[in-house]
Amino acid sequence: MFTNIRKFSVAVVTSSAALALLTACGGTDSASTGGHDMSTMSSSAPAATTASAQPAAAFNDADVMFAQMMIPHHEQAVEMAELAETRAADTEIKELAAKIKAAQDPEIQTMQGWLTAWGKPSPSEGTDHGMGHGMPGMMSEEDMKKLEDAKGKAFDRQFAELMIEHHEGAIEMARTEQSQGSNPEAKELAKTIESAQQAEVEQMQAILKRL
Repeated sequence: MFTNIRKFSVAVVTSSAALALLTACGGTDSASTGGHDMSTMSSSAPAATTASAQPAAAFNDADVMFAQMMIPHHEQAVEMAELAETRAADTEIKELAAKIKAAQDPEIQTMQGWLTAWGKPSPSEGTDHGMGHGMPGMMSEEDMKKLEDAKGKAFDRQFAELMIEHHEGAIEMARTEQSQGSNPEAKELAKTIESAQQAEVEQMQAILKRL
């Protein structure tokens, strides 16, 4: 179950305003953008069709890496959360796992949509999944197998311990994006991830103290 990270369909950017924002993004690859003149890229962007449309925003290598790495990172967290549905005994662990899945599933689709709009490969479209083991906080196949085999209180403790480590890795990646990225939407998502997952780390630390 865990040797292959679940594949999600690439999210379709349905908002014409979002499409105008993202498809006109400039990357660091001059071959794909024709250069780095932001005024030129903005003037060539599709005409906005809604009042909420924003000017075209740039993206850089850090934004692309953030999305390409955070997608499989989130996918593993969702897999861990799904295990809690049938294996966890602690009510708070079950509720937290459901919250993690509900938050991270849509974020995966959002980031897949960005990569599509930027003309960059999604992890499910050829990115080497082997690099996942080098990401901060990613669980090994052995760790995931142990979690799958655990039940009840033993599962609750393992889940909390592993998810704390996993969240800390995501927080590290999110901070890197905030400091090195250029796309405002990607940086805003990174800020959200850092804030939400830091709060969940503190919650799980408190759970471990009472288990």
